[in-house]
Amino acid sequence: MKIDRLVQIKPNNLKPAKGRLLLSEPFMGDYYFGRAVILLAEHNPEGSFGLILNKPVSRMLNEVTEDFPELDIPLFLGGPVDPGRLFFIHTLGNEIGDSIQVLKGLYWGGNMEDILELARLKRLTPENSRFFIGYSGWGAQQMKEELKRNSWAIVTASADIIFKTKTDELWKKLTRKLGQDYRLWDKFPQNPNLN
Repeated sequence: MKIDRLVQIKPNNLKPAKGRLLLSEPFMGDYYFGRAVILLAEHNPEGSFGLILNKPVSRMLNEVTEDFPELDIPLFLGGPVDPGRLFFIHTLGNEIGDSIQVLKGLYWGGNMEDILELARLKRLTPENSRFFIGYSGWGAQQMKEELKRNSWAIVTASADIIFKTKTDELWKKLTRKLGQDYRLWDKFPQNPNLN
């Protein structure tokens, strides 16, 4: 039996929206998007902006930014677009001016001076903030086409799920929320050719 017949599914009824998560289908072999969990920080008729939540890189935040004090804050790969820029999400709300609320208790962006001050005060932690190099983006019709091909499943999110789930377990945990039609997703090996 062909593998693609095993993963034919009915798309769930959720539509992409700010604050929702995209889960890549299990055989997407792309370096960036293989088993990726992406937070949609923005979604509108012009396109979508998201950050990959479960792709840590081997460097710490202070290793790639000159102004940051030394902190144990890991850095994540946000996506293939604009890899020279830094993006961040946090649960600190109004403590960081100009933040945009993505969902209840979760914000993205904000005033970098506020971030630096919180870092100096040691109030910035992996439990309340996450930093990314690059982002994931889709043009106006691109997301719609990828959803038609079942490249992504959509789930609701919470700040707790994002910050309290180990990144290497996030994709698998969230695929289980999708229900019976997706029950085989987390059972497939990352590389079926190695079985």
